[in-house]
Amino acid sequence: MGKRIQIAAHLSVEELEKHYRQAKDGVESRHYQIIWLLAQGKHTEEVAALSGYSRSWIYELVWGYNRIGMEALGDKRHQNTGATPLLNDLQQAQLWQLLQEQPSDGDLWDGPKVAEWMSQLLGRKIHPQRGWEYLRAMEMRLRRPRPEHQQSDPLEQEAWKKNWRRL
Repeated sequence: MGKRIQIAAHLSVEELEKHYRQAKDGVESRHYQIIWLLAQGKHTEEVAALSGYSRSWIYELVWGYNRIGMEALGDKRHQNTGATPLLNDLQQAQLWQLLQEQPSDGDLWDGPKVAEWMSQLLGRKIHPQRGWEYLRAMEMRLRRPRPEHQQSDPLEQEAWKKNWRRL
């Protein structure tokens, strides 16, 4: 069997079991289970088999718990609010108003045009993809008619559409 890992006495075995049983988050529950089992004197391989975590991850978890305590356990991704949006609510409202009008070139709004407007507003270069993402977030669709051949005959096209399955 593998060696036993020493667990710092931040919590008693009973307290670890209580936290394990009462944890609402699955990741936090597994973390407490691992520390609880190791605190009982179980071997690393046995804990790895029970929890589904690798030995190296168990070592990482124990390393954090021994140094920091309970704060090292659990899934911290839930607390990550993410990056702040490029445009605040007021700027998004301005963009919405702008999108209701036709652009200066008379064409339709697209990602690069929105990104250019955002670049001027924010004073820094904004990638065209960000403009497209804001268009999509505001549920704007780029509706452009399909191109037609200039020399095509509309009557021939209709006849072909009606009979194309027979050809």
